[in-house]
Amino acid sequence: MTLRLRRHHILCSIGFEGVGYSDAFTANMGHIVHGQLRAADGEAVSIRITDTADSICAPCPKRRGLGCEGQDLIDRLDAAHGAALDVRPGDRLTWGACLDRVRARIVPGDLDRICEGCSWLEGGMCKRAVAKLLAGRKKAAPEGTA
Repeated sequence: MTLRLRRHHILCSIGFEGVGYSDAFTANMGHIVHGQLRAADGEAVSIRITDTADSICAPCPKRRGLGCEGQDLIDRLDAAHGAALDVRPGDRLTWGACLDRVRARIVPGDLDRICEGCSWLEGGMCKRAVAKLLAGRKKAAPEGTA
């Protein structure tokens, strides 16, 4: 199975804490995030990056066809996240590869810039989640050890 994700939904999935725009949206995102992506870090989950409504957007009350009522903001978020993570519409990667890109390219303070305008930024959940992801990154063994 392949999940379709907008570029900004990579970080949204990392920061998700069980609240959303509606009950249906929250249930769907919970199923995707907890049931697929966070299960064993989702190593085997295939992701296709899209620039239209994705698997997370499906039941969103703000969805308008393949777009969003706040499309200008969504386009800005996608562009900023895509540049920060070096992902483009059409790219295919695993969820594990998405996490690796976040670990390699993002620190919590970056979210002030790349998530500017997002209503969820103020709550700090995404910054906490990125900090936790970075704290859990595998550290290289000290030189001379196996």
